[in-house]
Amino acid sequence: MSDLFGGDVPSTPNEQFEDRPLADRLRPKTLEEVVGQDHLLGDDGVLTRMIKAGRLGSLIFWGPPGSGKTTVARLLADQVDYHFHQISAIFSGVADLKKTFELAKQMRANGKKTLLFVDEIHRFNRAQQDSFLPVMEDGTIVLVGATTENPSFELNAALLSRAQVLSFKSHTHEAAEQLIARAEELEARKAPLDAEARRALYEMADGDGRALLGLLEEVYAATGEDEVLDQKALEALVQRRAPVYDKGQDGHYNLISALHKTIRGSDPDAALYYLSRMLVAGEDPMFIARRLIRMAVEDIGLADPQALPQCVAARDAFHMLGTPEGELALAQAAVYLALAPKSNAVYNAYNNAMRVAKTTGSPTPPKVILNAPTKLMKSEGYGDGYQYDHDAPDAFSGQEYFPEKLGRQTFYEPVERGFERDLQKRIDYFKRLRLKRQTGKS
Repeated sequence: MSDLFGGDVPSTPNEQFEDRPLADRLRPKTLEEVVGQDHLLGDDGVLTRMIKAGRLGSLIFWGPPGSGKTTVARLLADQVDYHFHQISAIFSGVADLKKTFELAKQMRANGKKTLLFVDEIHRFNRAQQDSFLPVMEDGTIVLVGATTENPSFELNAALLSRAQVLSFKSHTHEAAEQLIARAEELEARKAPLDAEARRALYEMADGDGRALLGLLEEVYAATGEDEVLDQKALEALVQRRAPVYDKGQDGHYNLISALHKTIRGSDPDAALYYLSRMLVAGEDPMFIARRLIRMAVEDIGLADPQALPQCVAARDAFHMLGTPEGELALAQAAVYLALAPKSNAVYNAYNNAMRVAKTTGSPTPPKVILNAPTKLMKSEGYGDGYQYDHDAPDAFSGQEYFPEKLGRQTFYEPVERGFERDLQKRIDYFKRLRLKRQTGKS
């Protein structure tokens, strides 16, 4: 079970229950009421086992907005009888942290442990994150940090080594249906939506329980007792909420990674889906075009020499057509790449050549292929014996071009797919000719 939404409880105790937002009125009062995070709070959940064992260590809650991170932290403190203290990394500085740690020390002296919940913990800089380490190690606080960003990239290794990362999941349709059912019971009224509108509401919330209840509250407020909205009327009423996607953060990198891997995996339908997801979320089409070009040279290469021109043409077509017509050119390129024969032979060859270039110093190329612009260089043998390949039989001299100190190297090894099968035949042909020219053996 997982909590459906996060956030703070009202700060005014005397506030009328009916005046509070629906999401707040439905906030779980115990961990058993939390829905959607069974992997954490079910009978065999990680947090359930921690509570039973009586060993609650520092934790990092990683998950999307509205998945219940704040609520679970608050209920967790109640469950183990810790003092709950909450701060936000957005509004707190070094002075606030010092006051918080001092308060926790006082609570500890009075026999009460503190669960310090830090919202948006990834917003703290490295020095601020390091300041938690001493008070975590001496038991002054049990830290529960919440983040929507990948902790591996956003949190210090020292902090991560002292805390267990728990992943919160977006709400599924099943979890969202439980929320709506609770709202219907609280409001003593069926949600005024037909089946299609109800499904559309799930999609608009995009897995965010708090957003789902906020949208449902708008629907209740705007409809009469017997009124039922269809999907079109729902969208006109609440507008469409954009999917969770931050072009500078996880959503951005997750979707481009998905697009790249589905193209590499030769699945045009999945590629079109992730391409569409990115466009719907407002991704810059030129970013997509650049990534498609990269995929063409990394994953297709010379197995299909037309892959790169297709992607460059798609980029140019988008520049000419603009939106929304230009997106079709990107879609065509994505499908072409997905269905093209795959080869990373050039990619691997380049990386191997770079490795050798970086690790073998600066051996001089053979003098035979060096120009001799001065008399001194000519007298030193620069250019002596060079054979002009166009004058040689088969336009191939078979000369050795690698530095003598390095010796002949092989970097490019074509695969047995697409055009690279023909390229392998050419390589084998020139290899035989080279052996014949250099040794006289056929």
